[in-house]
Amino acid sequence: MKQVTLSKENILGLIAIGLFVLMSISVPGFLSSNNLTNMMFQLPEFGLFALAMMVVIVTGGIDLSITYTAALAGVAIAILSSNGYPMIIAILGGIAVGLLCGFMNGFIIAKIGVSPILVTLGTMVLFERLILSITKGNSISGFSPEYTLIGNGYYLGLIPLSIIIFLFVAILTSVLLNKTVWGRSVYMVGSNPVASLFSGVNNSKVLMKVYLYSALLAAIASIIMTSRYNTVKVDLGSSYLLQSVAAAVLGGTEIQGGYGKVIGTLYAVMIFQMISSGLNLMGVPRPIVTVIMGVILIAVLIINFIKVKVDENKQKKLAETA
Repeated sequence: MKQVTLSKENILGLIAIGLFVLMSISVPGFLSSNNLTNMMFQLPEFGLFALAMMVVIVTGGIDLSITYTAALAGVAIAILSSNGYPMIIAILGGIAVGLLCGFMNGFIIAKIGVSPILVTLGTMVLFERLILSITKGNSISGFSPEYTLIGNGYYLGLIPLSIIIFLFVAILTSVLLNKTVWGRSVYMVGSNPVASLFSGVNNSKVLMKVYLYSALLAAIASIIMTSRYNTVKVDLGSSYLLQSVAAAVLGGTEIQGGYGKVIGTLYAVMIFQMISSGLNLMGVPRPIVTVIMGVILIAVLIINFIKVKVDENKQKKLAETA
């Protein structure tokens, strides 16, 4: 019999199961078909943002512009579709706009060397102002019925199409990070960029692809959200910015970079989704729910910081005794 190692991802999976059981017992209506359906439709858009953020954090960076990248991509889709372009062209145009945002972030960070937090903070404001200038602060709605099926339709009448898209992206992300040269380079850059550079890794090229991939996932999240809500506005998905960072960190991704797994992020997304849904059913105001998410993020960061310090002290003691 092989022993099951209790990695932090496995522990998180057990916590997710335990939380589901606890919510099922203690929160009235948690197991209702309506609530479960709502969670299934909300999880993909949140999960895509969390995966996009996880990939960036693995490199030791962060993308604060991720939700506005999604919003700008959604605005592009709305404008193209309202001007008579076929829906597939509008979708491809939205993805292209998202990738352009990712290219801007990646170029300034990878080629010029500016800090990711400063770059993405700046582009966050830039994208927001650009959206406001286009929409005049109003929402754009009226997508075609075929388009709305992406976010509201079912496969075989049972599984939401958005869940299938999300699972495909999650599997693809896991394969890219764990089975490709680029994925291994991402972890190397996050662990020690100087060592990876001397190992022959093109750090700037790796980072450029990371921010492009993050923007691609944001654009896919935008497609799901705009098709689901049948509208797009400047703050589309803005509530997911804090939550995506929290989910990535709770999922085991090291905020300093070098480590992160897709499965851990998926468990964290499920945990946050269950907490959010359970608190909503209990009548907790949405601002309070956001505060609780922030408290969880701070707590996880403190725990991770303490763990790093404890590990460093252990290594020092081992080196002294050797």
